[in-house]
Amino acid sequence: MNAATALREHARARLTTRQDEVLGLSHALHADPELAYEEHRSARRIADLLERAGFAVTRGAYGLPTALDATAGDGDLVIGICAEYDALPGIGHACGHNVNGAASVAAALALAPLAGELGITVKLLGTPAEESGGGKVDMLRAGAFDDVAAAMMVHAAPSDSVGMSSLAISSWKVGYTGRAAHAAAMPERGVNAADAMMIAQVAIAAYRQQMRPGAVVSGVVTGGGEAANVIPARTTADYDCRAVTSAELAELQARVRACFEAGALATGAELALETVGNDYADLRQDFDIGRRYLAAARDLGRRVQDCDPTLRGGSTDMGNVSHLVPTIHPMIGYDCGDAIMHNPEFTRYGTGAAADRAVLDGGLAMAWTAIDLATDPLHRAGLLARLAGRG
Repeated sequence: MNAATALREHARARLTTRQDEVLGLSHALHADPELAYEEHRSARRIADLLERAGFAVTRGAYGLPTALDATAGDGDLVIGICAEYDALPGIGHACGHNVNGAASVAAALALAPLAGELGITVKLLGTPAEESGGGKVDMLRAGAFDDVAAAMMVHAAPSDSVGMSSLAISSWKVGYTGRAAHAAAMPERGVNAADAMMIAQVAIAAYRQQMRPGAVVSGVVTGGGEAANVIPARTTADYDCRAVTSAELAELQARVRACFEAGALATGAELALETVGNDYADLRQDFDIGRRYLAAARDLGRRVQDCDPTLRGGSTDMGNVSHLVPTIHPMIGYDCGDAIMHNPEFTRYGTGAAADRAVLDGGLAMAWTAIDLATDPLHRAGLLARLAGRG
């Protein structure tokens, strides 16, 4: 048995001794879903487990009450492992973040006993609000990733894949304020906020013919008047703009904003447009690290789709991390019948045997990837050089 294989097996053995705690964590997160920036119990569960394992844990890290920073080792090569644990309103962990978070904890637990031998620092970052708000962006600004040479996490999915990208996204709350009036007796005295929204929607629909490939504008009207005989004085909507790159997103935002301004101009209503949370950048996966993860996952017997940057999922704040730090964000699959992500049916499968296997395999594959990075002199030196260059 060569040295790298021995290290892998040591990591596997360490994880095996804690697998009941890791799977218990996944199930506890699933049973007690919490929304963005409100994941107090979830963050506490993770922090408690890591403290029991000997990690130095900072709770409420980087100015976020539900973020955490947990480290083991003191090597110059810092491996950042991102744990997500927020859920979706009304449908719980329909995106599988209980699997994501527990798999990251599994990776950290498997690596920590080897940190000294590998010359690494294992840095588990608890990152809130991926579904809405973008905790990783907040943490980037606060310096959480300043010392991280490589970042990784896995994301729950119906199947395994490595290397896919995601779209950049911006979310808006839109409101028009007009003036109410009797719709029959004196309509000329009113300013119709619903008409402003309609004109904006028609303008966006017309613009779709000229949008760049990959651009998506989606929205829902959340308020549009209360009575047919009253000119609506207030309408509201939530809208998302997505594009292939952050630069294309900025272009799309400008055009869509003009569509909303057109509604105000045409009707005389006043427009209020508020950005919700942080903009997410497109995901740029590091294909060298990705190939190492691919090999590790296949060595565990998983059927993993190879790297394909043309495949795009939704959007993730891990994209912002990937613009600064060499990053991987593979999908870890498990049986979910015909269910799709962000659907209540997907939630049901999050604590089954296949999901539990995904937690352990995802964690071990990340640990083995980190071992490979740490023991390959050329790649290690390259990561440290890139880190120094960021300084």
